[in-house]
Amino acid sequence: MIYPEFPEEGSVMGICAPSAGIGGKADSFDLSLEILEEAGFNIYETESVRNDDYPSAPPAVRGREFNSLFADDDISIVASAAGGDYCMEMLPYIDGELVRSHPKWFFGYSDPTAVEMLLTTVYDIATIYGVNAGAWDWRPLHKFHFDALSILFGDLPEQHSYDLYSASGFDEETGTYEMDTPVEWLLFRGSGEEGVYDLHEEDHLDVSGRLIGGCIDVIGWVFGSPYEDIKGFSERYADDGLIWFFDNFEMTPMDLMYDMTRMKQSGLFDNARAVVFGRTCFPGEASDTDYLLQLERVFGDMDIPVIWNADIGHTKPSFTLINGSLGHLEYEDGAACLTMEMK
Repeated sequence: MIYPEFPEEGSVMGICAPSAGIGGKADSFDLSLEILEEAGFNIYETESVRNDDYPSAPPAVRGREFNSLFADDDISIVASAAGGDYCMEMLPYIDGELVRSHPKWFFGYSDPTAVEMLLTTVYDIATIYGVNAGAWDWRPLHKFHFDALSILFGDLPEQHSYDLYSASGFDEETGTYEMDTPVEWLLFRGSGEEGVYDLHEEDHLDVSGRLIGGCIDVIGWVFGSPYEDIKGFSERYADDGLIWFFDNFEMTPMDLMYDMTRMKQSGLFDNARAVVFGRTCFPGEASDTDYLLQLERVFGDMDIPVIWNADIGHTKPSFTLINGSLGHLEYEDGAACLTMEMK
């Protein structure tokens, strides 16, 4: 695994827009840049970052701007401005030889998962999932914001499951994200018997493995394309075992089951030490039970720990995770702790 050099205070962060630009959210985005600058970054933006277009620019333009940040020796870390859609269509324009010869940290989440799957599973370059450059627009900042900043500089804190999360989202009256719902991670394990599909609850877990994952909506789109080698990644790091983490934006229980089944049938969970699902951002009318009943069809006959409703993904607060790092995950009675090592 290639771990790029972490930036130092005074380093330049290059921001591009592989999916959406920031559009009409300039004020919010600038609030985030204030924090990044106070933390010690100088900021450089590519031309498409502040575009109102959706996506930010044609695929070739987005690819060219992405490449320019890797080619520029003055830039230490590369960030996605925002999530969005259409990131996959710019992947053919990424210069693989350039990225391999100038490895840098790339961070983003949601649709930029497509870029992270390319960099980490094809090029073996570790990437950072959990925040985009516009993530620090809250006031006051939450602990997960400070954890994410620490990780960008290479200081890897223990990340503990939080007490509360924001189920209602941004409150226009108070101007804050209200932490209004108790956090409870749920741990299950399958039967381990062929033909016996059962996910029973457990209360303890202590596992290590290579972290790999991102937004499952996007992983499902790129899987099978020339721009991922998830199967190869799982085989290269089989001895370490894998801790899969999935951020579900809006997949239905059936859609999630089908993607997980396809991955299972491809052997991607053969070396799994755990499979971790974040809270679903937009479940529609579906309940946790609806999702778990479908996941039981996938994992119910496997002896693999499955965690549900983790602090991962679009509902906040959330962990910041390094794809390719060696993770150590501990779980006890609804709470969890994650550490990461560059090994």
